[in-house]
Amino acid sequence: MMDAFAADFRPGCDINLGVGYVNERTIPAGLFIDELQQVVADPMRHKTPFNYGGPRGSARLVESIRDFIIRTGRGGLTRDHLCDRDIIIGASGVTSLLEAMAQVLKPGIVVTSDPMYYIYCNLLERMGFEVIAIPEDECGLRTDLLRERLEQLGGRRSNISFFYIVSVNNPTSTILSNTRRQEIVAAAAALSYEQRRKIPVLFDTAYDDIVHDPARAKPLSALLFDEPGIVCEVGSLSKILSPALRIGYLIASPGPLLNALIQKTADTGFSAPLFCQEIASRLLDAHIEKQLARVNRGYREKAHAVRGWIERELGPWLENCTGGSAAFYFYLTLKDIATDESSLFFKYLTRTTGNPDIDGQDSNKNARVLYIPGCHCVHPHGELRAHGLRQLRISYGFEEPERIEQAVRIMREAACFCEKAVPAPG
Repeated sequence: MMDAFAADFRPGCDINLGVGYVNERTIPAGLFIDELQQVVADPMRHKTPFNYGGPRGSARLVESIRDFIIRTGRGGLTRDHLCDRDIIIGASGVTSLLEAMAQVLKPGIVVTSDPMYYIYCNLLERMGFEVIAIPEDECGLRTDLLRERLEQLGGRRSNISFFYIVSVNNPTSTILSNTRRQEIVAAAAALSYEQRRKIPVLFDTAYDDIVHDPARAKPLSALLFDEPGIVCEVGSLSKILSPALRIGYLIASPGPLLNALIQKTADTGFSAPLFCQEIASRLLDAHIEKQLARVNRGYREKAHAVRGWIERELGPWLENCTGGSAAFYFYLTLKDIATDESSLFFKYLTRTTGNPDIDGQDSNKNARVLYIPGCHCVHPHGELRAHGLRQLRISYGFEEPERIEQAVRIMREAACFCEKAVPAPG
């Protein structure tokens, strides 16, 4: 769906609230140029930056990430917490590390939240894994339902491969509470002891650095609760520096799983381009505090404005709205309005209703709005599948505020169109 839309996407006319690109204004392009020049000018410090790297990643970048975590207090981690854990760099961002996990572990059951990060969960199912999605509430994945589901699995618990937890959920931007993080690790630890094997808990923390609501407590790392050494944590520099750097990293205890992930990175072609890693190292060492403040301030301001436009324009049709405190997504549930690709709402926004007055004609289509239908974000066999037909994810990351406001106004038009097209009951 997104590929078909993007094929003839018209910048300045069509509006992208679907693809989760970061805002161009948050990318410090000038600093990249400056630091690249410094990398080239200092061959003693940055050896062979345009040659092959190693499968663990640049030693300098690994140390910069470790210092960044300690210096900023990310996740409440200290040097003592990290002294017995390794950090590795993926071949191409966090995605490559997630894919590597699926490659090196035996296919089985993966436990995650619902709504789910559909891109990775779809990949898992294509690779032969079975995804079990546990509904979330305002605090994240419901651990009471998690315990119930694990109990219901009975002997099939032996088929559980790993847990996959997005700590600031995509699509809903729900921040997993620190209590829930601890409870998830405890549940996986108890299961590991029962099964007499280590069952990994993979925490995807890609958005933990952009919890931009000052009223929200900063997330704690699940590594703090990891007595048996089963937690793996993936983090990203894409959201706070630039996706094009392709820097994703993983923190985990040494052992067979970490060794297998390193080997998978070697098989893929080593870690991210070495000059990108060296640039990222310098940016973390010298600029990250100011950059983090700038990124969070920008997304906080946009979130406040977009929530106001959603409430103003879509209020009569809005059943629920999550997001606005972290990341750059809002997840909407509409009243009695379907949002899937066959719906009138979707057809209005993509200008495929067949009515020339609404759609425009041929190459002169009216402005179109791209969003992610909720039916893709909930598990197709889960408890939320009916809700997903009335849900959608919109991103306020990429487009500028005036374009987002225009898109929400067009969504109001689409809701009105749907309301008029459906006869009143009786």
